[in-house]
Amino acid sequence: MNNKTVKAFTALSMAMMFTYAPAIAASVNQDDAEYQSWPVYSGEDLELDVTPQRANFRLWAPSAEAVRLSIYPTDRNSAASEVIQMNKSDNGTWFVSLPGNHYGEFYTFSIKHQGRWLDETPGVWAKAVGTNGHRAAIIDFAATDPEGWAYDRGPKTDNITDAVIYEMHHRDFSVDHSSGIVNKGKFLALTEQGTHNTTGEATGIDHLKELGVTHVHILPSYDYNSVDEANLPANQYNWGYDPYNYNAPEGSYSTNPSDPEARVREMKEMIKSLHDAGIGVIMDVVYNHTADNDKSNFSLTAPGYYYRHRPDGSYSDASACGNETASERRQMSDFIVNSVKYWAKEYHIDGFRFDLMAIHDIETMDRVAEELKKINLSIFVYGEGWTAGDSPLPASQRALKENVSKMDGIAVFSDDIRDAIKGHYSREEDRGFATGKPGNEETVKIGIVASTAHPQVDYSKGNNSKFAYASAPTQIINYVSCHDDLTLTDKLAKSMPASTEAERQRAARLAQTIVFTSQGTPFMFAGEEVFRDKKGVHNSYKSPDSINAIDWSLKHDNAEQYEYYRQLIKLRKSHPAFRMTTADDIARYLVFDKVDRDNLISYSLRDHANGDEWKEIKLVFNGNAEPVEVKIPKGDWIVIAEDGKLNADGLHAAKGGKMTVAPVSALILARK
Repeated sequence: MNNKTVKAFTALSMAMMFTYAPAIAASVNQDDAEYQSWPVYSGEDLELDVTPQRANFRLWAPSAEAVRLSIYPTDRNSAASEVIQMNKSDNGTWFVSLPGNHYGEFYTFSIKHQGRWLDETPGVWAKAVGTNGHRAAIIDFAATDPEGWAYDRGPKTDNITDAVIYEMHHRDFSVDHSSGIVNKGKFLALTEQGTHNTTGEATGIDHLKELGVTHVHILPSYDYNSVDEANLPANQYNWGYDPYNYNAPEGSYSTNPSDPEARVREMKEMIKSLHDAGIGVIMDVVYNHTADNDKSNFSLTAPGYYYRHRPDGSYSDASACGNETASERRQMSDFIVNSVKYWAKEYHIDGFRFDLMAIHDIETMDRVAEELKKINLSIFVYGEGWTAGDSPLPASQRALKENVSKMDGIAVFSDDIRDAIKGHYSREEDRGFATGKPGNEETVKIGIVASTAHPQVDYSKGNNSKFAYASAPTQIINYVSCHDDLTLTDKLAKSMPASTEAERQRAARLAQTIVFTSQGTPFMFAGEEVFRDKKGVHNSYKSPDSINAIDWSLKHDNAEQYEYYRQLIKLRKSHPAFRMTTADDIARYLVFDKVDRDNLISYSLRDHANGDEWKEIKLVFNGNAEPVEVKIPKGDWIVIAEDGKLNADGLHAAKGGKMTVAPVSALILARK
């Protein structure tokens, strides 16, 4: 979700679901101090603890007057085989223990609240579910582990700045006929090797290996609300930012949504396949709001507690999706922390991207990072350092990008470099540095130094930020496009209407060259390397495959563009000078040159920066539509990039002196 905007899906998809003064919310709008006084249960056995001999159920529902557990033989269309009254237990929980082997059965809870029984719910901790997630499932998780799972590990990543992140949606990546993939739009798509398009170029996981990315960031893969899993032939599409069951995989990405084990097993098979290829898996998580208000699993177990409210009892709405969760309350904070820990342990997830992270409080996010590092030192956490609306949570407590220096081990997206390079995200006609608009130079430099303090960067001239908000480059994710808003291809078409496709591809190369050579961590949108578009649709959250799917024939048509991206990734991965980890090193080794014209940036990475084999790397970015002459110190240089071409091992030798930087391109040179 983007900063400062309200997603169209708020109006289109959610308007009918949400009301701003629902009955439950109004009846439980208690003072926050009272919610804070509710007992907290910190045990790890919430919901279900099962063996072949016994199933123990525990639900946290402090305000419930009674709780009943219903057992079902199937995931839908069957009557309960048992309805059991649960007993009040420790710290606001209700408990019941059932002897015998219950694998293969399903269950729901229902609480009595203010004299009436609320709707059934799978609870907030359902880890396996049936069709559409309405009933939780009792399964043997050990039986879902792929062969070799006990030894499965993601890539070792010393620092987040060593990562190259590739953001993708399951359907986008594999559903088009040109992908050559059998399990289109499924978890299993990323287990298929040897797939290719009609002209023989690699697709699927082979494409990812060939491109050289280190991690895939996969859009929400938990069980979300908007796709009817009982009617998959309808081919409904959604990004998945409407959470229903946070701790179970989405059924539409499995081959059989009615089989709870299939979801789990196939997601694990996908992760192991990527790990075997040396690629980590980042999970997009959306703990900031739920798909429903009164009917959410949160509201049906502990009405009111999990959400923030306005003084009149209505739901506050910093998510612009109808509600926002209250991470500052301990049970909700614990839920977030324990949920990511569960995904990291059970599914071997390598990182987490937090949607609208600033809705959460700093303390919770610090706990998230701290607890995950105990599981795997290579795990990293990043998120959107903004909200989509105001919140009752004070700004000083929010996980905002401006507060990232207060959060250890967490990174935020840089809207500074994004808007400065391509033009403002919300004004399609606006241009940026890479498309010839002057006045963005200082903001691009803010991005180059990863929003850290630098003696040659004047933050008073920044477009989005007026101070160095990051204390280290490990706190910044650099990007020019993602699933939100226009793809870079579409943005260039809208802002450069008179240009040719070759000119737009040239601008895209310059844009991404700036991102991938800047300090911080580079992030790219899937398919951009083949110049993928979305037919000019900004907010394609529920658009059909004809809009969202990657056409893999583009890899053949735009082969030079693809090769440029591949070489750019290779360049970054080969040279630690682009991957410094401290602000002091950036201030010491990154030196900007004085330039006397608009849309030109020149700087050097000096003195074997960060232990690089190259003594100096010179980078010159020309966003002008005409060539620019620059002076390069004389010496034995290797030309790495010029005139829209790039080779990480070098294009040719040069002696320095007066050199010409071609229009809309990067000149990169190195010397030992």
